[in-house]
Amino acid sequence: MENLLIVGSQWGDEGKGKFVDIFTDHYDVVVRYQGGHNAGHTIIINGEKYVLHLIPSGILRPEKACVIGNGVVVDPVALVEEIDLLRERNISVDGRLFISDRAHLILPYHRAVERMDEGGRGHHAIGTTLRGIGPAYADKYFRCGIRVGEVCDEDNLRIRCQHFQDQKAWFWGDALQQVIPTEEWASFYEASRIIKPFVTDISMLIHQWHTAGKRFLMEGAQGTMLDIDHGTYPFVTSSNATAGGAVSGLGVSPHFIDRIVGIMKAYTTRVGSGPFPTELQDATGRHLQEQGAEFGASTGRPRRCGWLDLFQMKYSCRINGFHGLIMTKLDVLDGLDSVRICVGYQLDGRRLEGVPQSAEVMGRVEPVWQDMPGWQGRTREVRSFAELPTEAVDYIRFIEDFLQTEISLISTGPDRGATLENPSARNITGFLRRP
Repeated sequence: MENLLIVGSQWGDEGKGKFVDIFTDHYDVVVRYQGGHNAGHTIIINGEKYVLHLIPSGILRPEKACVIGNGVVVDPVALVEEIDLLRERNISVDGRLFISDRAHLILPYHRAVERMDEGGRGHHAIGTTLRGIGPAYADKYFRCGIRVGEVCDEDNLRIRCQHFQDQKAWFWGDALQQVIPTEEWASFYEASRIIKPFVTDISMLIHQWHTAGKRFLMEGAQGTMLDIDHGTYPFVTSSNATAGGAVSGLGVSPHFIDRIVGIMKAYTTRVGSGPFPTELQDATGRHLQEQGAEFGASTGRPRRCGWLDLFQMKYSCRINGFHGLIMTKLDVLDGLDSVRICVGYQLDGRRLEGVPQSAEVMGRVEPVWQDMPGWQGRTREVRSFAELPTEAVDYIRFIEDFLQTEISLISTGPDRGATLENPSARNITGFLRRP
């Protein structure tokens, strides 16, 4: 198996966690290259639910190494809570978890700044999780961030934290100091001491492992349309969630990545504010939300739901260069009389050639629809492609033809075993069999 990169192809929440868990059997190291603890990966094993936010999903597999790359922003308190929850379920991270010394820290004032900033935006609010992700990335690029490696010198860490908090207070006023409880700083420093043994030079470690013949599975958070450069700006996350982010977020060469896999839902969802051309605000939308259990793993917020947007997916395929796609939640469409697919955008009666860069324009486009028959047969928990209803197969084949990209695996339920392989797939095979 070659080094594999998994990317969300829509607005996130596509079900990446399940497939990272499945693929981990075939790899030695699982690495996370961007995002923060605003992302939630849900894995269900033998009916037991695990939700991970910072630690790669591979931690649930014994003897697999897990890496948090320099492109991630790390809240030490959230990370320690996650470590403790895993230990309570008899999953050890010692000697298996490694954190880049070049990743940036989320500090208590980042959360305070984000609360004040989002509150000041009024109806223009981004709809963030208020966990300090954006302000931590902003400080990184404003060159006043504090990196994970600095937890190794607590005295200097305290000095630098105080210095930058004073800078923030000069800008935001006394209100900033008043909204950060003293216990938040105490928890931050305690958690920083706990994570110190996991901190190392990730780029060098990956190089050493790669030279020794180890195989790597790379995962990101969020999805392509939330990428800071290529998503529906400004209603995006603060990092590069596309395939290109893996190179800078891990300190590896582009040649390190052998295969890129996109994860897509059989329909479309997004969380928070921003344009969503195929959104359904009717009974069908509520059906998708209820049947798909569309509520955020990190926040519990309900996800907005709509028909599959293939015009957006074509853009995603171009940006990421997918070798293949994995479709999740096909079963959520069971029982619908018909299904719709967006195959283009038009604006003021004119067909657009590509996805517009402007969120304002994106909010005004009208979908060009392709209607297809639904299926009354059941795909839920189906384990063989041959058992799928004819209409469901037609739906899959139409998507493949439109995108000129194969759908290699199909998920028909949340459990590991509710997954089937497309017999005509060529680029991504063998993952449902243990190595």
